[in-house]
Amino acid sequence: MTTTAALFGLLGAGAAAGLLLILVGLRGRPARPATPSRLNLWLAARHDRKQVGLLVLAVLAGLAIGAVTGWVVGAILTVLAVIGLPRILGSNVDHKHHLERIEAIAGWTEMLRDTLVAAAGLEQAILATAPACPEAIREEITELAVRLERGERLAASLRHLAEQLRDPTADLVISALVLASEHQARQLAALLGELASEAREQASMRMRVEAGRARTRTSVRVIVITTLSFAVGLVLLNRGYLAPYDSAFGQIMLLFVGVLFAVAFAWLARIARLREPERFLTELGAIRPHDADEDADDLLIRKGASS
Repeated sequence: MTTTAALFGLLGAGAAAGLLLILVGLRGRPARPATPSRLNLWLAARHDRKQVGLLVLAVLAGLAIGAVTGWVVGAILTVLAVIGLPRILGSNVDHKHHLERIEAIAGWTEMLRDTLVAAAGLEQAILATAPACPEAIREEITELAVRLERGERLAASLRHLAEQLRDPTADLVISALVLASEHQARQLAALLGELASEAREQASMRMRVEAGRARTRTSVRVIVITTLSFAVGLVLLNRGYLAPYDSAFGQIMLLFVGVLFAVAFAWLARIARLREPERFLTELGAIRPHDADEDADDLLIRKGASS
């Protein structure tokens, strides 16, 4: 009986791992910059190691549950739960990192504004501010300066920077810089000052929203932990109560119950998560050379207002 239970657990964990690999293959990997920075490479490698470690832990947990209960569906649900719980119970590290980047973008924008006021050109201002750029985006701005020193076009280099930062606030600033480089805007310094103030206001607003959602996230964690603790307690302390799930029909019902809980947990996580605004810099591709007759400052103001 023990060997059969262990075999069922192994088959269940293998099926769950295969299902996860299929889902990852269908989703694909997000497109990365053509020449990623060292920081991006390090973050990607660290993320990959964490994902592999989490997958190994999930498979081991599935094997353990399968061996104890003899449930194939139980092993599969355990693997999915171990992989999905960090997204539901995770901390606010990503949000804090995003706030730091917004503040850094605002700081760099103010540095560009002050340098432009001192009668420097846009490329010279970027090169001058790169060494003193805020830490959160220093790697990307340094790479931008290197590209400019190699003689690459300013507009193309700025668009590459936008793809590295992948942030709506950065898009707002970079779109102004791209338009200024292509249309010779006269009031760029004043616009950059307004954009920096807008970025800081956005960061402040996000902090207020995050504080309001902290209670929701706490409630979600309490609900999820209580539910899972109750389920694990039943498996370990009152195995006879779950005996109806040993049959084939019971496994089907267990799968149905597990899907319902998974949908409910995913819905709770979505409520507690702050939705990021969409990027808009790709709209700059619609601006063609025949638009050069339109005043560049009007283009900048119109873009800033529409965002």
